[in-house]
Amino acid sequence: MIIQLKGKVKYPITLDPSVWIFDDRKIRLEEAFREKPETEEEQETIGRLHKPPVNHSIKKYNKKELLNDSYVMPIKEFIENAEIDKHAQGVTIITEQEEYHISLATLLQSLLLFSLNGKQIKEGGPAHLYFGDGSNQDNPIKAIKIIEIH
Repeated sequence: MIIQLKGKVKYPITLDPSVWIFDDRKIRLEEAFREKPETEEEQETIGRLHKPPVNHSIKKYNKKELLNDSYVMPIKEFIENAEIDKHAQGVTIITEQEEYHISLATLLQSLLLFSLNGKQIKEGGPAHLYFGDGSNQDNPIKAIKIIEIH
């Protein structure tokens, strides 16, 4: 199960959440919506912990964590890699059942839940979209098929 990213982008891409489990950019769901650190030093420390270089180090993973925890992936870097057209203004998220219209800014701050209790999301998958501010934590957008920039 994949998610297509298309529309006003230079490079349409396909997102495959099933391969993100070993990606260093993933964040535990329980930590994703915690209150942000207050001091600059705390922000730098947290930033280093959450955004280490991808594939620049070999990391041993705690298998128990990977098999039990839920993880989200920030979507911003994927969207930026697709190179958004400078005239793009909004986003339509197309699911199996309906369409959602959100701002580009909201999408860039969003997170995709790809692992729930250590398992790939099959029902309502391949990922659930959470807004970065946590406002839809109780009702994320599920069963995403296409993210279209317009």
